[in-house]
Amino acid sequence: MAGTNGNGTAADFIEVGEGGDARRIALALQPPAPGNALAHLVWLGGYRSDMSGTKAVELAGLAGRLGTACVRFDYSGHGASGGAFTDGTISRWLAETLAVIDHAARTLGSRRLVLVGSSMGGWIALRAVAALAARKDVEVAGLVLIAPAPDFTSELIEPNLTEAERAALAERGQFEEPTPYGPDPNIYTLKLIEDGRRNRVLDGVIETGCPVHILQGMADPDVPYAHAVRLMEHLSGDDVVLTMIRDGDHRLSRPQDIAKILEAAEAFARGQ
Repeated sequence: MAGTNGNGTAADFIEVGEGGDARRIALALQPPAPGNALAHLVWLGGYRSDMSGTKAVELAGLAGRLGTACVRFDYSGHGASGGAFTDGTISRWLAETLAVIDHAARTLGSRRLVLVGSSMGGWIALRAVAALAARKDVEVAGLVLIAPAPDFTSELIEPNLTEAERAALAERGQFEEPTPYGPDPNIYTLKLIEDGRRNRVLDGVIETGCPVHILQGMADPDVPYAHAVRLMEHLSGDDVVLTMIRDGDHRLSRPQDIAKILEAAEAFARGQ
């Protein structure tokens, strides 16, 4: 099933999973200009975000200006995709990410890409690049990680659980937490937390095989900037740039923040 979104980009759905686990994943594929050989851009959103957010749309705009392709999609339980949000785990959303990357490679005819991951999307980008490296059929030209939150379930959530939240996880399998980013609370499930432990990346050297640019706000209330520094230490074998934005928050969606993000993405797309 195909259509168009508000930006005129082709909108489509792919099916991921089998049987009762099947879910429809919404994606927007923006094709490259004829003959364009730049790496295409793949957007990986954060927890409860979708492909219509400011940074995702700005990335698509950059791709249009460069003449390269752009891939945006919604994880299951997010945006226009099917599936229940409470079924979501890092493993599940990673599988969907890899399915979208493969679909895009076949459709666009390009197997060289830049992964741009925001918050949780940064964690998924790190897991995805490892999976793609093992397969050797897709080349990742660079990673742009925006306020990355690798291992956030075990590093940022579990240590700070209240007794009431621990009880809710044990009794109901989930707990809710107010968020300043919308009227509905964040929901964290026991299955997300347990699966997060199996997807840890901050327990050894992380080898991406490509250059990495991390952008982190020092006024981020959700992911402390020390977390980005720690991530950089684990990326000890890669060419890594860490840009600290002194007054930047978690979203990094101000024009001056987005300019830095797009500059990093463009450099990797051009192979610089």
